[in-house]
Amino acid sequence: MKKIIIVLILCSFSKIQGQIAYDHISNKKVSVGSYGRVGVDWSFDNGRTIGRRLNLNNMGSIGGRMEEQDYLEIAPSFHFTPKEGDETKINAQVRFSLFSNSLTTFANSSTSSLGGLTLAIPEMFVQARNIAGKDLNIWIGARLYRGPDAHLIDHFYFNDHSGQGFGIEYKKTRYTQLFVSSTDTTATVPPYFYLNIKTGTPSTALRQRMVYILEHDIDIDDSNRITLLGEYHNMPDGDFDVEIDSIEQRVNFPSDKGFVIGARWHKSLKKMKKGSFNDLTIRYGSGIANGGDGGLSRTWLTYGAPNLESLSFKKAYSLAIVNHAVLNLSSKNTLNPYLVLTSSKGAANTNHIAETYFGREVFNRKLDITIGARDEIYFSDFFHLATELHYSQRKDGTNPTANVTKLSIVPIYVPTGKNNVWARPHLRFVCSIARYNDYAKESLYSPYLEFTGPKTWGTYFGVKAEWWIWN
Repeated sequence: MKKIIIVLILCSFSKIQGQIAYDHISNKKVSVGSYGRVGVDWSFDNGRTIGRRLNLNNMGSIGGRMEEQDYLEIAPSFHFTPKEGDETKINAQVRFSLFSNSLTTFANSSTSSLGGLTLAIPEMFVQARNIAGKDLNIWIGARLYRGPDAHLIDHFYFNDHSGQGFGIEYKKTRYTQLFVSSTDTTATVPPYFYLNIKTGTPSTALRQRMVYILEHDIDIDDSNRITLLGEYHNMPDGDFDVEIDSIEQRVNFPSDKGFVIGARWHKSLKKMKKGSFNDLTIRYGSGIANGGDGGLSRTWLTYGAPNLESLSFKKAYSLAIVNHAVLNLSSKNTLNPYLVLTSSKGAANTNHIAETYFGREVFNRKLDITIGARDEIYFSDFFHLATELHYSQRKDGTNPTANVTKLSIVPIYVPTGKNNVWARPHLRFVCSIARYNDYAKESLYSPYLEFTGPKTWGTYFGVKAEWWIWN
């Protein structure tokens, strides 16, 4: 009996290993995807572990992401079988993400720790694809619904429509409607709630932003595709059927709106090795749809301050231009360059600092530009060398421009033995060196400088692991 049990265990383990080799663990009913990174680091600054990015403030991962902290996503997907003869593919997907607010390592943190692990559920949706054998898809729920990204800066730069809502896709056309609401009083966006006393009892009521999104792809030929984007954002009135006093004045607001137009040109570079492409995107948002900050490009993350006289974001705008390419120069070398330019302004009558609806002071104008590239050389199937060079600059309001130039040299062991820029997992040694200009140094305009104090040079050394495995 014991021998039989041992044989069964070994067979089960062998089956799991075989499934992992094909990039995910699955059966007919369940599959699991995951993304994660974990590691440790140190610095020559008094021999300390710092764990802080060398990038400029308010830029997120734009400028390179080799110094990022531990992070985990697990995404189980549940598969349903339609009736016999029906070709519809039906999935329900949930995604769990974990990160530490205090920058401590996963092994020494928990959800009960001070500033410890935070659990989020960015996805929980049901999707029916290829309905009745036709090119028709429908989804409903909370979804990370987004298109192209520059992985080396983790920037989803054109159509990140992540949120809760529903979508319909038919052939080359996609319609999405998002319902955005929140009770975050620290946010700079128009408040998503108001004081409702129509019932005679004051209570907080939500007012959702409605986001209507339409996208369409145009295939010019087998190498060129144009994607057109249009969005309309609307927020309804707060409740004004009451006498306004100092409290209610901060939570009752008129309706507001915004528009977005954009275009993306995707070109497959047929004369280069397979997988080479160039993406050029341009997007303009107005009103409450003038885009995000901190590396996030979602248009419903309104930037800047409102006009407190008209109580609106009517004159706010944002222009975002991104060029991103993957160039497989040979079977032994890949170059991944990018350019990001964002110019944004809120609705206040100033180019510098203004107050939000809740009295918080924010910059009302910004200009940030980043240009960078990663070159990855495949010395063998198992050993790669990545070299990254980034230059970032940012101007907040009428302040001087802060800039940083950063170089990262990253030897990589790839246990799967694949000569591909997308091969994972990676086991890396990271060496990053950054040089700040005088304004960035003196204003401590970097997470690294906020910890160390004013320095012209910043350093980071770490051993890191990164993986992804998708169903």
